[in-house]
Amino acid sequence: MITPPFDPAVYVDTPEKLQQMMERLSRQPLIALDTESNSLYAYRGQICLIQITIREQDYILDPLVVRDISPLGQVLKNPRIEKVFHAAEYDLVLLKRDFGFEVNNLFDTMMAARVCGQESVGLNTLLKKHFDVRSDKRHQLDDWGVRPLPHDSLMYAQMDTHYLLDLRDIQFKMLKKAGQLEEADEVFADVTRVSVVIPKHFDPNGYWDIGYPHHLTRKQMAVLREVYLLRDKIAREIDIPTFKVIHNKALVSIAKRMPQSKTQLRRIDGIGSEIYHAYANAILNAIKQGQSNRLPKPPPRNTPDPIVADRYVALHAWRKERAIQRGVESNIVLAKDTLWQIAYVLPDSLDTLELIDGIGTWRLEQYGSEILDVLATFQNGKL
Repeated sequence: MITPPFDPAVYVDTPEKLQQMMERLSRQPLIALDTESNSLYAYRGQICLIQITIREQDYILDPLVVRDISPLGQVLKNPRIEKVFHAAEYDLVLLKRDFGFEVNNLFDTMMAARVCGQESVGLNTLLKKHFDVRSDKRHQLDDWGVRPLPHDSLMYAQMDTHYLLDLRDIQFKMLKKAGQLEEADEVFADVTRVSVVIPKHFDPNGYWDIGYPHHLTRKQMAVLREVYLLRDKIAREIDIPTFKVIHNKALVSIAKRMPQSKTQLRRIDGIGSEIYHAYANAILNAIKQGQSNRLPKPPPRNTPDPIVADRYVALHAWRKERAIQRGVESNIVLAKDTLWQIAYVLPDSLDTLELIDGIGTWRLEQYGSEILDVLATFQNGKL
């Protein structure tokens, strides 16, 4: 681990320390946050650390020890306190899933870098560029559910937020100088409307999403189903992620080749050695069961109306061209969810376009007429 030029964070592992931290956080104009989860090591991963930085202090909150961290939710929800993340989307999803937390008033340093037209927006790259520091990427694979955590792991976690407030200050000045603050605010609002859903429960029909793209036969899908269900059962029993039991690619290979012996099964890549030795017979039995079973009817798939899909494709092409013109990523122009909303609603004026989530004042002024021009050929059902 590269020795950082700062003192270790305050480790918050008691209700008393949480209360002390919250008293300081509630008085801050802005705070930086990050999370670490054990999704690489557990069947149902969860947030194991929450790193928090204010101007004078770094904190590491341990939610595996302090079970009630609801006071933090009030700070995250408070619109008067700016919350600084880097690549916030996944953190926001986990905070909402694990604790029901909503985040208001976001500043995302990765998205800010994209608004500024920067190509390399990884945190390590930005830290090196602006502060001439870097963290040890080897700790990205740490098991954050282990207790006690090694000192080097804690220092790595602390690095993720220690410089974020200073980075935010630099980017704020850049955005202000370029006249892009209003655009950045709309981009940050896109992130807080995160639509990614991490299911809390196992989806027994999830095998359809694995099999459909590979055009499996009905018998192959029936085999896939049985092995898919077995994979989840094994993962639950030994508390590891399902991909560490059998990769999706291996599931498809099993369904296509239907191995009948341990030797044939061993030739399929994506089955760990320990899993093979412990569960080979169970996997072979699942294959036999699938071969003799009738496959249930597939669940209904949500496919958009063809006209709506055509509108989306036209808007998507416009967005790509506009992003190239500006030298930014496409999602800086408009989020994909916003494109779909526009395609469904088919607004015919700036007033109706303004009602779409993701169309703020800045975007309406910059892109509104262009979007309406794209949609004009679809008005009254004409193509």
